[in-house]
Amino acid sequence: MFRLRCGSSFLRRLLHGGTVNRDQVLQQLQVCAAEDQVLDVVGKNKAKLTVNHVSTAVGMLWQFQREKPQMLRTVKVIRCHPQFLTLRVLAENKIALMDDLTLVDMLYSFLRFNVDGHDSLVQQLVSEAWLRIDRLPMESLSKFSMCLSDLHLQNSPLMGHITSIVDQRLSSIDDARILTSLMISMSSLVSPRLRDALIGRAEELLDTMDPAKFNNPRRMVQFMRNIKHSYRPLLDKCNKIILINMSRLDAENISMIMGLYQGLQFNSCDFSLAVKPRLTELIDSSTDPHSFTKLFVALAPMASQEIRDGLENTALLLADELTPHQALAVAEALQDIQSRNLSLLNKIASVIQRNLHVYKPVEVARIIQALFLLKYQNPELYAKLRQILVKFMVCSVRPYEVTMLTRVLSMLPCQRLEEGVISRVEAMVTQCNLNDLNTISVAVAKWLRNEPSYRHNTPNKYVRLLQTLNRCGRERLQKADRLDLLLEELKYTTGEWFDEMLLDETMVTLKRMMDQIHWTNVPALCLFLTKINHICPPLLDRIATVAIKDIDKIHHWGIYATILPFSVLNYDSADELYDASIQCVTAHISSFEPHMLVLLGYTLALADYFPEELVREIFSIEFLGKLDAKLETLSDTLTMRTRLRLMELNRAVCLECPEYQVPWFHENYCQQFQKQGTVTASPMQQQIHNMLGEVLGGINCVRVAVVTPYFYTVDFECILDKRLQPLPYSGPSTLQISDRGKVHWGTSSEDTTRDVLPPGAQRVAVNFLDSKSFCKNSHHLRGNALMTKRHLEILGYLVVQVPHFEWNSMELSTPNAWKEYLKKNLFGQLSS
Repeated sequence: MFRLRCGSSFLRRLLHGGTVNRDQVLQQLQVCAAEDQVLDVVGKNKAKLTVNHVSTAVGMLWQFQREKPQMLRTVKVIRCHPQFLTLRVLAENKIALMDDLTLVDMLYSFLRFNVDGHDSLVQQLVSEAWLRIDRLPMESLSKFSMCLSDLHLQNSPLMGHITSIVDQRLSSIDDARILTSLMISMSSLVSPRLRDALIGRAEELLDTMDPAKFNNPRRMVQFMRNIKHSYRPLLDKCNKIILINMSRLDAENISMIMGLYQGLQFNSCDFSLAVKPRLTELIDSSTDPHSFTKLFVALAPMASQEIRDGLENTALLLADELTPHQALAVAEALQDIQSRNLSLLNKIASVIQRNLHVYKPVEVARIIQALFLLKYQNPELYAKLRQILVKFMVCSVRPYEVTMLTRVLSMLPCQRLEEGVISRVEAMVTQCNLNDLNTISVAVAKWLRNEPSYRHNTPNKYVRLLQTLNRCGRERLQKADRLDLLLEELKYTTGEWFDEMLLDETMVTLKRMMDQIHWTNVPALCLFLTKINHICPPLLDRIATVAIKDIDKIHHWGIYATILPFSVLNYDSADELYDASIQCVTAHISSFEPHMLVLLGYTLALADYFPEELVREIFSIEFLGKLDAKLETLSDTLTMRTRLRLMELNRAVCLECPEYQVPWFHENYCQQFQKQGTVTASPMQQQIHNMLGEVLGGINCVRVAVVTPYFYTVDFECILDKRLQPLPYSGPSTLQISDRGKVHWGTSSEDTTRDVLPPGAQRVAVNFLDSKSFCKNSHHLRGNALMTKRHLEILGYLVVQVPHFEWNSMELSTPNAWKEYLKKNLFGQLSS
């Protein structure tokens, strides 16, 4: 009996001992259901807390926060709680005891609670992680890289070390989430070689990952936006996965994706058509300021007027609850849609004005730009914004920031510019790239025009600054040694200063780098040559050679950009390139965005190419319906341009390829253009009109601004009989140039109905060609002027083109010389 009691006593001690050995603090933490319970456990067990307890508590606090909607999070409340301070102190004291995973997780969680980067806890955690960096598993390395980005250390040697590790171990990364997080964090440090390797690995993982994880492709798109590299095959794959998950995306995710696509100039018809109804579905559930702001920014630009009015009414109700940054986002969206809702504008401006002390320099610049482009009138607000802007500018040491502030400052009225502003610009221009220099030159030109003494003499401060800009621009071009980087700087560089001061030097530099022309940079180079309207046979020949050789490597989207300068600049030595391009387009015809296919068809038509499969696709009922739906989601500018090009392509096909039997369906569209007001004749056109009247024996033998079938407008029209004698028109022309050079569209049937010509007579079209009809660096006729001539000849005209450089030449400096010139061109062609 005694032995039995002793055994029972031993068993109880054993069981009790097992209970004691259990981690009661950890158990208490694990059953917590809210932040206050976690903090209560911490407060009651301060002396017992181990590394594991601290790690668990901090991790749980953040987990509770991340599960809440943004507006319901209480990060600031938690951070200021006394027991959270206890956790910070304990964590700092136990850093040496943390394993690698715990160390990085702890840093990540504390940063989510906005613990300051200069705090000793954060600094010691970063230092310890750096010491262990070579042994960190890839998941921890990925999380650590995100922490460094949060601390603005993305360009640090430490991030460089991480980049080197990723480069060496890239093939071992099998998790798309880990890879994409690393890609974003180190995007500013990747070389072109590593960039391509990362994109290749991302493509591989995208094919094998769970398509429900849409954040992975979103981060891949973000990486490409960060490095300004639009790799279309990966973009297309990411877009497909995002489309699969459209029903799960909220307004915030959609808004973010739309911003990334816009930054990459990526247009997806399928995405546009899917995103609009999804955003419309979210209207009823987006009632708090955070979600509504995201919805408003994404939906307003593409919504119908009815939905847009509803969004503006809701914005008006929520305006007083908006944070400063939400108010800025709404202001920019209002600028996008050119809203005239004055009540809403006043409300948003009021919120912004109350919070001016909160905004950073970039945000102040965005506020000014949005309000200025909205033509919002509030002198008091503009004065305050200008004062803040100048204060930021004289202190800024970042070239891109000074450039942006300079551009926006030039929008605001000012009689005299502060010396500190000029000094700051002068100090920064030597560090600016070509695009920044060009932006500053435009601002200086505005300041110069507003200077009270400008009409009498140019102030020395502006002369000195312009001379510095010119010198820095030339030096940058002369030192340039990488074509890809140069093209990135030139992408948005254009304007009077660039054309006059740097264009020639730019062409010299591009020819010096011809051996660097590669299929990867051909589209960008072609877009630049088209933009500057500069024909350069050596460059175009080299482009054609490279493109023909690697046409299968150029993404089908890039074909449009590749052939653009050859068509627009009328370079006729590229038959092989056109043939190869048409084959590539035909093979991928179903993959093109509808508006892009229209632009491509027009570009080919300029060069007199009309591939039947392409023409039949564009003018099919199904395609035109899809195009209409797509145009509803594009900007007004791109929509107008696409509709114009569709009309011009329709006209070209009807005139040049009647065998395709494509109907002409732009009559109403063209009539609307015809009714848009008055056309002003230039002094040269007025002069030609008078001279033609004298040459032909009377002003009643000349018609002005004649609208032809298919709605070409001929500057002047006359009819010569078989003996080359001018025939007077049967009635007075309804289109005549007034003394002030105004040409008014008539409404009589004469404008569109052609008179029956006598046998042997010839209708003659005389068109004055200004500088826009020619390449900038030569007298070479552009493609659109040549196509116009071709079409007028099909319509039965003898076309006489009068180039501006001939009419204004020294040889034609007297009335008699002008008359002889017209006689030679009018009668010489018919008699030959």
